[in-house]
Amino acid sequence: MNDTVNRQILLVEKPTGKLGPEHFKLSKAAIPEPRDGEALLKVRYISLDAANRAWMHGATYRAAVEANTVMAGGSIAEVVSSKAPGLAAGDIVFGDTGWQDYAAVPAKHLSKMPKMEPMTHLLSVYGIAGLTAYFGLLDIGKPKAGETVVVSAAAGSVGSIVGQIAKIKGCRVVGIAGGKDKCDWLVNDLGFDAAVDYKDGAVFKALRAAAPKGIDVYFDNVGGDILEACIALMNNRGRIACCGAISQYDGVPSAHGPRGVPGLIVVKRLIMQGFIVMDYMEQRDQALKDLQSWVASGKLKVREDVINGLENTPKALIGLLAGENRGKRMVKV
Repeated sequence: MNDTVNRQILLVEKPTGKLGPEHFKLSKAAIPEPRDGEALLKVRYISLDAANRAWMHGATYRAAVEANTVMAGGSIAEVVSSKAPGLAAGDIVFGDTGWQDYAAVPAKHLSKMPKMEPMTHLLSVYGIAGLTAYFGLLDIGKPKAGETVVVSAAAGSVGSIVGQIAKIKGCRVVGIAGGKDKCDWLVNDLGFDAAVDYKDGAVFKALRAAAPKGIDVYFDNVGGDILEACIALMNNRGRIACCGAISQYDGVPSAHGPRGVPGLIVVKRLIMQGFIVMDYMEQRDQALKDLQSWVASGKLKVREDVINGLENTPKALIGLLAGENRGKRMVKV
């Protein structure tokens, strides 16, 4: 270990509106010493997710991020030294290290990962993004061949994988994304059957044209007005997998919630279920086996958006919330 300083990105103020660079600062601290049961980690790649922004609002499935603390975030890291059985120097792990060069983390909160190249796949297709797509679509959506599957934030880390898995299962797939370039990429590169540009306006009309037989499965990453439009187009006994609500995280949320709730859910006998991928970790081996098989065969394409430099992490998250990325965005530390 050649470094003598631990660079950290602190959240200095919780934003009340849009997240900006002024809400963060780069700080320096001593490299921590691991205690019994902990491992000292060198962070390699930090995962950037819309959930990072949600954690600033308050407690979710994890504690809220407080002002003047290291910004929370998961990462792929290498064990530098260990005071915990089962972990040794050189091991690769996934854990909530926060945005910093080094972290001392209890071994019980770490997942040992296989060594592979590219290592970035451990954060994208074989990490939280890929597993979220896999379990949310297959366990909650339960798509059947010939059905129509719609996914929002379709050019993002989860949505781009959801759409491809739905195609593998024989479905007609419609993606919702922001901008013509993203929509063209979904159709021409990832094999979606159609794509709707929500920035064009008239989402309902465009969705109805793209899904003339209605929607059987909707994978929701955004909530808000797009969820409302999809509910209105759902077929009887359709399934909605609620993964996230990006439209509500940054800035002022919509003045009204999705209309048609619960009325259309009752009339159409819809199943609408939220989920957290951590609930499925006991089934991870089978999921990884399937994902690896699809990647190896070329049925599932992996797109990663890697930003270099810890100091660029705030800007990279702000850009993700603005829809800059295609596929999984992460920071190489």
